[in-house]
Amino acid sequence: MPLPNIAVLLPCRNEAAAIADVVAGFRGAMPGARIYVYDNESEDETAAIAKAAGAIVRTEGRPGKGNVVRRMFADVEADIYIMADGDDTYETQRAPEMVDLLLRDNLDMVVGCRTTVESAAAYRTGHVLGNAALNWLFAAVFGWRVADMLSGYRVLSRRMVKSFPTAEAGFGIETELTVHCFQLRMPIAEVETHYRARPDGSESKLNTWRDGIRILWTTLSLLRHVRPLLFFSVAGLMLAVLALALGIPLVATYMETGLVPRLPTAMIVTAIMMLSFLSLACGLVLESVSRGRLEAKRMAYLRYAAPRQSIPDAD
Repeated sequence: MPLPNIAVLLPCRNEAAAIADVVAGFRGAMPGARIYVYDNESEDETAAIAKAAGAIVRTEGRPGKGNVVRRMFADVEADIYIMADGDDTYETQRAPEMVDLLLRDNLDMVVGCRTTVESAAAYRTGHVLGNAALNWLFAAVFGWRVADMLSGYRVLSRRMVKSFPTAEAGFGIETELTVHCFQLRMPIAEVETHYRARPDGSESKLNTWRDGIRILWTTLSLLRHVRPLLFFSVAGLMLAVLALALGIPLVATYMETGLVPRLPTAMIVTAIMMLSFLSLACGLVLESVSRGRLEAKRMAYLRYAAPRQSIPDAD
């Protein structure tokens, strides 16, 4: 099989202390790949250092990793995409293995799972617990278990990248990538990788609580779009339970005396129950809309060849 056209995509912001090592690592691991560094309005010498290291440097002015990924996916043409962070925390030498796995098994995504951590400073306890909780939530609401939903180290096929309707602006982009693969039932795999601490002078942009809440909100928002019947049915059930909790004492009083002494409460109960039925109706309608959007996404996905077949002159 001829060599595939491979692009390494590195979204960066203020990574002057690490970006040269990242570029050199991927240059050694994937000698024939084009390495793109997308600078997200860095205030240091990230762009200049990346260019001196041999990377193709481009910029994205809108802040947020999701905006950078959207721009990278739109601009860069390749058969295989390797996406990683520019902070030198991922194991670049595993890239050939991940690419081979994607091509051999005709996959659309291979995720580098951070299961082996070289030091406690690399993967703080709060991040570990938060990631585990979000992985559990994803499995609970989508019925698809993943080991590391938030990993930034991924190898992607062309048909996955070019059919991905990016909407997220920030760190929720990894969640959105995972949900997109789940929704279209794309074949994926996970590979255990080492995860190391940032080099001296490099600071994390991730805030444990703020970004954790944003990722949780992104997950629930994607549930509303991807599985609206489940989302609105749960909301309707919660409203119905609330209405019953308020209404049962009223019914008991009415059965005993034939009177409704708390009329305002009765009106509130009626309104809440109506909202419950409206929520269920919205879920049924939006489920049909979601089915149509899914079919459109599937057709966009099928416009592109599978990974092995996308390489020119491949057998």
